[in-house]
Amino acid sequence: MGIEHILVILAPIFFVIALGYLAGYFKKYNMETSKGLNTFVTKFALPAHLFVGVVTTSKQQFIEKWPFVVTMFLGIVGFYIILLIVSRYAFKMDLTGASMISLNSAQPTFAFMGIPVLGSLFGAEAVAIPIAITGIVVNALLDPLSIIFGTIGQRGDNKDEKSESLWKITIKSVLHGLSEPLACVPLIGIVIVLIGIPIPELFNDMLNQIGTTTSGVALFAVGVTIGVRKISFSVVSFAIALLKVAVQPLVMLGIATMIGLSADDTVKAMLLVAFPGSAVAALIATRFEKREAETASAFVISAILSLITLPILITWLM
Repeated sequence: MGIEHILVILAPIFFVIALGYLAGYFKKYNMETSKGLNTFVTKFALPAHLFVGVVTTSKQQFIEKWPFVVTMFLGIVGFYIILLIVSRYAFKMDLTGASMISLNSAQPTFAFMGIPVLGSLFGAEAVAIPIAITGIVVNALLDPLSIIFGTIGQRGDNKDEKSESLWKITIKSVLHGLSEPLACVPLIGIVIVLIGIPIPELFNDMLNQIGTTTSGVALFAVGVTIGVRKISFSVVSFAIALLKVAVQPLVMLGIATMIGLSADDTVKAMLLVAFPGSAVAALIATRFEKREAETASAFVISAILSLITLPILITWLM
């Protein structure tokens, strides 16, 4: 695929992001109202879109996607664990800080850019399952794991208290992750397909009324989120951003090649992790009051860098 074709595909996407950025920069939105946009995308529009994509997929297609599930697990959760170990022991960071750095280096903003970017390349129907799998890995596994490690880092010295608190926080974090629409809605859809429960076409049409709004609103929300944040240009922020948009996709390529994914699935896996860092990951860092400035800035910097890295990756892969 030529660079001209790539630019034609990406130009409308980056235009909507830029429009959202201007809206945030000129105070048409603030932090609170931008959260409303993010909530609409992550809890309503995208889950509805993914549910329709999942339940209109055959049972055999799901069975054939297990290698993709393993690839995304290793490329996202495995990448997080490696970075956590390196940050903790090579760079001597405290456990909570290391967890936040690693989370923001590993979690992509797939919920906002997956449908518009991959949908433009492969078609919306072809990417619903990969995006749904990514949502389950991120929300049901990665985020709870990072919260657990973050909490361990904040525990006191009392071993009995530590054990009891850790057990409670583990259960709470996993349940919270599974309760997120981007995790539970695709899971429900997968169960429905595997059991063989038919879904009326009318129901899918009703969900599509909100699901089809995902692309434009999601991209606008990314721009707004960038526009309302202040940027701190630090070495840590740039390191997180580079790990996110440059290193992780290359790691994913190695994993996909090792597992033997098809060429199309390899491209989808790489691009899903090549998107900018996630605002949700930055918010988790804020919750723990660790590395808030660096992670929030890394989200913005990675979004800017993706304007360069995404066209390069797509030109190379396609």
